[in-house]
Amino acid sequence: MKKIAQFEKISLEQFEKDYVKLYGSSNSINSIYNDIKLPLRATIGSAGYDFYLPFDFKLKAGDTAIVPTGIRVKMQEDWVLQIFPRSSLGFKFSLMLNNTVGIIDSDYYYSDNEGHILIKLTNNSIQKLSIELNAGSAFAQGIFFNYGITTDDNATQIRNGGFGSTNNAN
Repeated sequence: MKKIAQFEKISLEQFEKDYVKLYGSSNSINSIYNDIKLPLRATIGSAGYDFYLPFDFKLKAGDTAIVPTGIRVKMQEDWVLQIFPRSSLGFKFSLMLNNTVGIIDSDYYYSDNEGHILIKLTNNSIQKLSIELNAGSAFAQGIFFNYGITTDDNATQIRNGGFGSTNNAN
Protein backbone atom coordinates (compact mmCIF):
# COMPACT_ATOMS: atom_id res chain seq x y z
CA MET A 1 0.00 0.00 0.00
CA LYS A 2 1.42 3.40 -1.00
CA LYS A 3 1.91 5.81 1.91
CA ILE A 4 1.01 9.33 0.78
CA ALA A 5 0.17 11.39 3.87
CA GLN A 6 0.91 12.16 7.52
CA PHE A 7 -1.55 13.50 10.11
CA GLU A 8 -0.20 16.03 12.61
CA LYS A 9 -1.52 18.18 15.43
CA ILE A 10 -1.65 21.90 14.77
CA SER A 11 0.03 24.19 17.30
CA LEU A 12 -1.58 24.87 20.66
CA GLU A 13 -1.76 28.56 19.72
CA GLN A 14 -3.76 27.88 16.53
CA PHE A 15 -6.04 25.40 18.29
CA GLU A 16 -6.77 27.87 21.08
CA LYS A 17 -7.43 30.68 18.57
CA ASP A 18 -9.96 28.56 16.63
CA TYR A 19 -11.55 27.05 19.75
CA VAL A 20 -12.04 30.45 21.41
CA LYS A 21 -13.52 31.90 18.20
CA LEU A 22 -16.12 29.11 18.15
CA TYR A 23 -16.80 28.36 21.82
CA GLY A 24 -15.30 31.15 23.93
CA SER A 25 -12.45 30.78 26.36
CA SER A 26 -11.80 27.59 28.27
CA ASN A 27 -9.69 26.96 31.36
CA SER A 28 -9.04 23.44 30.13
CA ILE A 29 -7.69 24.30 26.65
CA ASN A 30 -4.26 22.78 27.42
CA SER A 31 -5.86 19.54 28.59
CA ILE A 32 -8.14 19.40 25.54
CA TYR A 33 -5.18 20.01 23.24
CA ASN A 34 -2.95 17.43 24.94
CA ASP A 35 -5.64 14.75 24.55
CA ILE A 36 -6.15 15.26 20.80
CA LYS A 37 -5.86 11.93 19.01
CA LEU A 38 -4.52 11.66 15.48
CA PRO A 39 -6.89 9.96 13.01
CA LEU A 40 -6.49 6.19 12.74
CA ARG A 41 -7.92 3.33 10.74
CA ALA A 42 -9.86 0.92 12.95
CA THR A 43 -8.95 -2.22 10.99
CA ILE A 44 -6.52 -3.25 8.25
CA GLY A 45 -9.45 -3.32 5.82
CA SER A 46 -10.77 0.14 6.71
CA ALA A 47 -10.56 2.81 4.01
CA GLY A 48 -11.44 5.61 6.40
CA TYR A 49 -9.31 7.24 9.08
CA ASP A 50 -11.49 8.00 12.11
CA PHE A 51 -11.42 11.57 13.42
CA TYR A 52 -11.92 11.87 17.17
CA LEU A 53 -13.66 14.57 19.17
CA PRO A 54 -11.25 16.69 21.19
CA PHE A 55 -13.96 17.50 23.78
CA ASP A 56 -17.38 16.30 24.94
CA PHE A 57 -20.01 17.13 22.36
CA LYS A 58 -23.79 17.39 22.39
CA LEU A 59 -25.88 18.31 19.39
CA LYS A 60 -29.65 18.62 19.66
CA ALA A 61 -31.87 17.77 16.70
CA GLY A 62 -31.72 20.59 14.17
CA ASP A 63 -28.56 22.13 15.65
CA THR A 64 -25.29 22.78 13.85
CA ALA A 65 -21.77 23.00 15.28
CA ILE A 66 -18.20 23.32 14.03
CA VAL A 67 -15.64 20.96 15.54
CA PRO A 68 -12.05 22.21 15.59
CA THR A 69 -10.23 18.88 15.31
CA GLY A 70 -6.73 20.14 16.12
CA ILE A 71 -5.54 18.10 13.11
CA ARG A 72 -3.88 18.89 9.82
CA VAL A 73 -2.56 16.59 7.12
CA LYS A 74 0.50 16.76 4.92
CA MET A 75 -0.05 14.77 1.74
CA GLN A 76 1.55 14.31 -1.63
CA GLU A 77 0.36 16.36 -4.59
CA ASP A 78 -2.41 14.77 -6.68
CA TRP A 79 -4.12 13.50 -3.53
CA VAL A 80 -7.12 14.81 -1.63
CA LEU A 81 -8.60 13.87 1.75
CA GLN A 82 -12.39 13.64 1.73
CA ILE A 83 -14.24 13.86 5.04
CA PHE A 84 -17.54 12.07 5.74
CA PRO A 85 -19.59 11.52 8.91
CA ARG A 86 -19.10 8.15 10.58
CA SER A 87 -21.56 5.77 8.97
CA SER A 88 -23.15 4.74 12.26
CA LEU A 89 -23.83 8.36 13.31
CA GLY A 90 -25.38 9.18 9.95
CA PHE A 91 -27.50 6.05 10.07
CA LYS A 92 -28.66 6.38 13.70
CA PHE A 93 -28.97 10.17 14.03
CA SER A 94 -28.96 11.59 10.49
CA LEU A 95 -25.74 13.40 11.38
CA MET A 96 -24.30 15.05 8.30
CA LEU A 97 -21.58 17.39 7.21
CA ASN A 98 -22.94 20.76 6.14
CA ASN A 99 -20.95 20.68 2.92
CA THR A 100 -21.94 17.02 2.33
CA VAL A 101 -18.31 15.97 1.79
CA GLY A 102 -15.34 17.87 3.17
CA ILE A 103 -12.49 18.37 0.72
CA ILE A 104 -8.97 18.84 2.11
CA ASP A 105 -6.59 19.73 -0.72
CA SER A 106 -2.87 19.00 -0.48
CA ASP A 107 -1.97 22.72 -0.40
CA TYR A 108 -4.30 23.44 2.54
CA TYR A 109 -1.50 22.26 4.85
CA TYR A 110 0.43 25.46 4.13
CA SER A 111 -2.41 27.94 4.91
CA ASP A 112 -2.15 30.66 7.55
CA ASN A 113 -4.35 28.58 9.86
CA GLU A 114 -1.79 25.73 9.70
CA GLY A 115 -4.23 23.65 7.64
CA HIS A 116 -6.49 23.15 10.67
CA ILE A 117 -9.29 20.76 9.70
CA LEU A 118 -12.62 22.09 10.97
CA ILE A 119 -15.67 19.88 10.54
CA LYS A 120 -19.15 21.44 10.51
CA LEU A 121 -21.94 19.05 11.48
CA THR A 122 -25.74 19.18 11.60
CA ASN A 123 -28.03 16.81 13.49
CA ASN A 124 -30.91 16.27 11.06
CA SER A 125 -32.68 13.72 13.25
CA ILE A 126 -36.37 13.70 12.31
CA GLN A 127 -36.92 11.60 15.46
CA LYS A 128 -35.68 14.63 17.47
CA LEU A 129 -32.77 12.61 18.89
CA SER A 130 -29.85 14.41 20.49
CA ILE A 131 -26.32 13.20 19.86
CA GLU A 132 -24.03 13.04 22.88
CA LEU A 133 -20.44 11.94 22.37
CA ASN A 134 -17.48 12.01 24.74
CA ALA A 135 -14.04 13.38 24.02
CA GLY A 136 -12.09 10.74 22.13
CA SER A 137 -15.17 9.36 20.33
CA ALA A 138 -14.87 8.85 16.58
CA PHE A 139 -17.32 11.15 14.79
CA ALA A 140 -16.07 11.54 11.21
CA GLN A 141 -13.86 9.65 8.80
CA GLY A 142 -11.43 10.72 6.14
CA ILE A 143 -10.55 8.81 3.00
CA PHE A 144 -7.65 9.65 0.68
CA PHE A 145 -8.24 9.72 -3.06
CA ASN A 146 -5.85 10.20 -5.95
CA TYR A 147 -7.03 12.64 -8.61
CA GLY A 148 -5.97 13.84 -12.06
CA ILE A 149 -6.07 17.16 -13.91
CA THR A 150 -7.01 18.11 -17.47
CA THR A 151 -4.41 18.36 -20.22
CA ASP A 152 -5.09 22.11 -20.58
CA ASP A 153 -4.90 22.88 -16.84
CA ASN A 154 -3.12 26.16 -16.13
CA ALA A 155 -3.67 26.79 -12.40
CA THR A 156 -0.84 28.93 -10.99
CA GLN A 157 -2.32 30.53 -7.86
CA ILE A 158 -1.31 29.59 -4.34
CA ARG A 159 -3.88 29.04 -1.58
CA ASN A 160 -3.80 30.92 1.68
CA GLY A 161 -6.86 30.32 3.77
CA GLY A 162 -9.59 27.92 4.76
CA PHE A 163 -13.17 27.53 3.60
CA GLY A 164 -13.76 29.21 0.26
CA SER A 165 -10.14 30.33 -0.12
CA THR A 166 -9.81 28.87 -3.60
CA ASN A 167 -12.51 31.34 -4.75
CA ASN A 168 -9.87 34.05 -4.33
CA ALA A 169 -7.31 32.15 -6.40
CA ASN A 170 -9.10 32.54 -9.75
